[in-house]
Amino acid sequence: MEHDPETRPGNPFTGVLSTDQAAMEQQLADLQVRLAAMPDDAPLPERAHVLLDMGEALLGLERLEEAWETVRPLVEPLVEAGAWQEAVEACDILYRSEQDDSIVALGHGVWLGVTFPIQAHTTVGMLNHVVDETPEDSDGAAVAAMVAHYIAGLRTEGRERDNLTFLTNQVIAKVARRHRGIEDQETLETWIEMYELNNIERLFPRLGLIVNAIVGEKWWFDRDAVRARIPEE
Repeated sequence: MEHDPETRPGNPFTGVLSTDQAAMEQQLADLQVRLAAMPDDAPLPERAHVLLDMGEALLGLERLEEAWETVRPLVEPLVEAGAWQEAVEACDILYRSEQDDSIVALGHGVWLGVTFPIQAHTTVGMLNHVVDETPEDSDGAAVAAMVAHYIAGLRTEGRERDNLTFLTNQVIAKVARRHRGIEDQETLETWIEMYELNNIERLFPRLGLIVNAIVGEKWWFDRDAVRARIPEE
């Protein structure tokens, strides 16, 4: 069940949180009341949406450890329920909470976001985090940027595709600039060819190696069992 966090039906706490701390505190309190009022048998996605919004509010208030503690218990149940969109949103909050295992959460979010057909902008956002985390002289950022561009074109259409691929192209150009000082389109295309970044059959396995390096032995779920649930073409 996929939901855009900015358009969840019946959720009055959507959109960008106010920069005013008192307003954010009130939003958090309202969310806590809403959570407490939920019955024990409330559907997981409904409960998760409130907890994810609480996590965002806590990040806004710079209560980072609380954001982690609020959202971390959601990941495995959401994966078990096949709520891929919400699971990746949870990983994104965990990454931004700047805790010891936040980088591990990033790896999980990238793996889920690439493996399952969730909203393109969510997956692109996770891949952009990889770009930000990768050293300037590493090929990893280029791989993440190209996968983001591919997914933006694959999972969107019309104006949304135009807007998102424009952004991913900008990220590719930024990576090329910092990686090899590339400034012009012709050299950029040569760079893409040289590093085989347009070879889709090789690109995704290369991203897999990056994710494995990020997560190491700290996987929170059995990937083989999750892979078995990938929708057939």
